[in-house]
Amino acid sequence: MNLCIVGTGYVGLVGAACFAEMGNKVCCVDANPEVVRVLRQGRIHIHEPGLAELVARNLAEARLCFTTDLAEGLERALVVFITVGTPCRDDGSCDLGFVDAVARDIGRHMAWPKIVVTKSTVPVGTADRIRALIEAELAARNADIEFDVVSNPEFLKEGDAVNDFMKPDRVIVGTGSERSAEVLRALYAPFARSREKLIVMGVRSAEMTKYAANCMLAAKISFINEIANICERVGADVGEVRLGIGSDHRIGYSFIYPGVGYGGSCFPKDVKALIGTAGEYGYRARLITAVDEVNADQKLVLARKIEAHFAPLGGVSGRTLALWGLAFKANTDDVREAPAIEIIRELTGLGMRVRAFDPVAGDRAGQELSGNRLVEVAASQYGALKGADALAVVTDWNQFRNPDWTRVRELLSFPVVFDGRNLYVPERMAEAGFAHYSIGRAPVGP
Repeated sequence: MNLCIVGTGYVGLVGAACFAEMGNKVCCVDANPEVVRVLRQGRIHIHEPGLAELVARNLAEARLCFTTDLAEGLERALVVFITVGTPCRDDGSCDLGFVDAVARDIGRHMAWPKIVVTKSTVPVGTADRIRALIEAELAARNADIEFDVVSNPEFLKEGDAVNDFMKPDRVIVGTGSERSAEVLRALYAPFARSREKLIVMGVRSAEMTKYAANCMLAAKISFINEIANICERVGADVGEVRLGIGSDHRIGYSFIYPGVGYGGSCFPKDVKALIGTAGEYGYRARLITAVDEVNADQKLVLARKIEAHFAPLGGVSGRTLALWGLAFKANTDDVREAPAIEIIRELTGLGMRVRAFDPVAGDRAGQELSGNRLVEVAASQYGALKGADALAVVTDWNQFRNPDWTRVRELLSFPVVFDGRNLYVPERMAEAGFAHYSIGRAPVGP
């Protein structure tokens, strides 16, 4: 099958590489000439495990191509995927500017029938909006060309996106056209060999399913963080509580890990967008609003612990914090809405210096924090520690899980660790001579 994918971010590039891996010919369109240049060389501009190999192989075998010209991408394609960004506006609503532009361009350039598929996360009703924009462009050039607009939301986890695409839990297809459903069923058949995974529903239901799924997962994270904060106050251990509730199969263990809150390009944006959509229809989404508010507070919980620890010692001003982990989660270089960035801004605003390290997100974080003279991005994990007054661990990269504690203690000026991901056992930290603060558990000292 010939496909066109417009947008080469996490969603678009992963989808393109995986579709090509199954034998399809995929033409990717991106408005950024530099991104296209890099991709044509078989390199990728984002960090996603396993993706670089897929792109290089399928580019070499001529199943994958890259261009800035949408007309070229549309020329042979039956199915056109829209995977451009839908950033969050200041008021929390979803900015559909890029989606609108692509829809208009499709209407201007399409020469024969197409199935236009929205994979970008978009508010309910966007498919109708895209249809109207394409129809307007076709009418402007007196062209009568059949097309359908289908919703096919993505459910990929950054850091494991290739595996998620290759082995999906489900494939949601929103359409009222049986023909379009059959085309998508054939396209996704190689990814669903063990059982039928494609679920066909109405377009608006498919658009809503994406938001409902992400808001549910975000709610689980905010819930366990709320429980963790209560545990600290009543003398309970959130780790033990998590085991107790997770053993109930109705709840399960996934997404109930206490920490410093969720970040990234999906959960924060999608939660706010659904709150906004509900408001547009006269409904106040109280539960989802609380999820967002709890998460905003949780991002600063570790900073508050650091401030409280140093308050009797004259405060954080003039002190140096070593910080491990800048990406919003492990196995990605994405620092959008990352808790580490919020923690750094809070503490440097109080005069604290931060020397941070991340295995892959250092450059992106450096750009995000450019101009902040109190921030240094270290080149190595242990290089971040030298002379620092404490260590904060914010992202759960594997290499942070079992560090050389003797070396850590020797490099730090004071043996103090703020564990934002509950990676370490408090009693063992005390035995190793550290003061240890975590989430939802009592602090311990040497």
